[in-house]
Amino acid sequence: MQVTDPIADMLTRIRNAGTAKHTTVDIPASNMKKAIADILFEEGYIKSYQLIKDGGQGVIRATLKYNGGTRAIAGLRRVSKPGLRVYAGATELPRVLRGLGVAIVSTSRGVMTDKKARAQGVGGEVLAFVW
Repeated sequence: MQVTDPIADMLTRIRNAGTAKHTTVDIPASNMKKAIADILFEEGYIKSYQLIKDGGQGVIRATLKYNGGTRAIAGLRRVSKPGLRVYAGATELPRVLRGLGVAIVSTSRGVMTDKKARAQGVGGEVLAFVW
């Protein structure tokens, strides 16, 4: 199956698995998706993730995190889309929920959070918001 926006597909899979109270979710792997999963893990939105080799591109199996009965990820939103890319400089990077959430940014130094990009003084494409 051909997916036109793989990052939006990843975020939708995570959102749907959280709504259905699944413990894990499988996502087709790519380097960009691995970087996003790493950010979600570092920021405490998912328990863990692992790369499973399957002879093809591989699969990322993410273990979702729940606090009691509520999920750790309250919301996910894709910002930059294939039809409308959204770029921001280091000083114009958006703050998600006044700093309580995280914006995932693709910069020339790799994929990172808005806080790290601001600290390093780099801007880039705003991929998604997580809160």
